[in-house]
Amino acid sequence: MTSYALKDTGAKLMNRAHRLILTVSGNRLLARPFGMPVVELHTTGRKSGLPRSCYLTTPIHDSGRIVLVASKGGDDRNPDWYLNLQAYPDAELVIDGTRRKVHARTATSHERAELWPKIVAAYNGYADYQTRTSREIPVVICELRS
Repeated sequence: MTSYALKDTGAKLMNRAHRLILTVSGNRLLARPFGMPVVELHTTGRKSGLPRSCYLTTPIHDSGRIVLVASKGGDDRNPDWYLNLQAYPDAELVIDGTRRKVHARTATSHERAELWPKIVAAYNGYADYQTRTSREIPVVICELRS
């Protein structure tokens, strides 16, 4: 098994475990890792066209947007959920038990420069992830739709 395949399998298993713990605990355990709320992102697979979902944290969110960080733990590759959003930017997020329709886009360089210090203030691990990779970690702005 390649190093990438091993990393990807580990990430998928962790996501399944997180889903199980949240379900069994009634969304009480692991709902705010590192002090950030967990969101469940629902996308359309860019290759398969099938529904996909994963759990992520959001370091910044307000009444009009939810910010996600495509860090993949500092991997040199972008996460699949990010690639799916690039292909199909209309998605859904579940935050605080409410499912919301969103339109996702990658932050502009100006927006990223403004958001990055706030993201790192919310969770310093993102700064560490950035040092592990030569790619600029994308910041995704999910704008809430009605």
